[in-house]
Amino acid sequence: MVLKLLKNRSDIGAGTRGSDLGIDALEIAAINSNNDFFHRHLFEDIITHNETIYQKNINSFAQRIEHVAEQCNRVCNAVANSLQKNFFPIVLSGDHSSALGTISGIKKAYPNKKLGVIWIDAHADIHSPYTSPSGNIHGMPLAAALGLDHTHIQINQISTDTVHYWSVLKNMGVEGPKLKPNHLVYFGLRDFEPAEKQVIEAASISNYTVEKLREQGLQNTLDTIIKKLKEVDYLYVSFDVDSMDCDQISYGTGTPVKSGFLPDEINQMLHQLVLTKKIICLEIAEINPLLDNKGNKMAETAFQILSNFEQQLTSL
Repeated sequence: MVLKLLKNRSDIGAGTRGSDLGIDALEIAAINSNNDFFHRHLFEDIITHNETIYQKNINSFAQRIEHVAEQCNRVCNAVANSLQKNFFPIVLSGDHSSALGTISGIKKAYPNKKLGVIWIDAHADIHSPYTSPSGNIHGMPLAAALGLDHTHIQINQISTDTVHYWSVLKNMGVEGPKLKPNHLVYFGLRDFEPAEKQVIEAASISNYTVEKLREQGLQNTLDTIIKKLKEVDYLYVSFDVDSMDCDQISYGTGTPVKSGFLPDEINQMLHQLVLTKKIICLEIAEINPLLDNKGNKMAETAFQILSNFEQQLTSL
């Protein structure tokens, strides 16, 4: 299996600057641990539009949506191209809005395959421009991937431009939804708004909190999830580092939340998911070294998880 690193240094979907430096922080962590990971693997630097943060925002409920759409399309094409050439793409991203591009790229490469998504995150990221209190699109990728608008619980009046670009996001890669709600599994949610909770409950989306996973046992939980997703052809794993416990690790992420996972738990999750032989893409997002209160601890922790994943994947 040949890995390819897709480096997406974009943070225009976030409300806090600095996650665009997360990939560099990962590379520094690798160098300091005397690991040639970034030298061994093929990579592609995806063009970014980070300078657009200086432009006046006209879509306040979907900030910089036109540029996020362009960026996600670049990620989509890079992922699709990698898969079509039989690479295993590891997407290293700034903010989490890029996940919509990754999911769209997988479906562009395999439009007739059923996709399952494992979302390891403190946040649900299932808002739309109609419901988002912040307008930050890193909180919207799953709504776009699922083709959801949430107009029945709408709180925002959005512009015609936003309507247009939201449609672009929902129809990226292939037209329409990229996955079914029952093929989405959350790990670690503990910070979300009432609108998101309503959507998750109405769609019966699986949500394994940190407490629930520890109570049921990691192995039992993963066995249940693997059975639940037995009908999917492929799995995409999206790992937002804010899923981890910020007090135990660091605050080096844009939206840190207490009482999260420990690194060993993330390692065990990924190991069990690798054993299914269905994973075709991993994404790591939201490392922000500018906010790290322990030097480069968040990136160092994420790199160890990435390195362990590489070893598990290539040993199959």
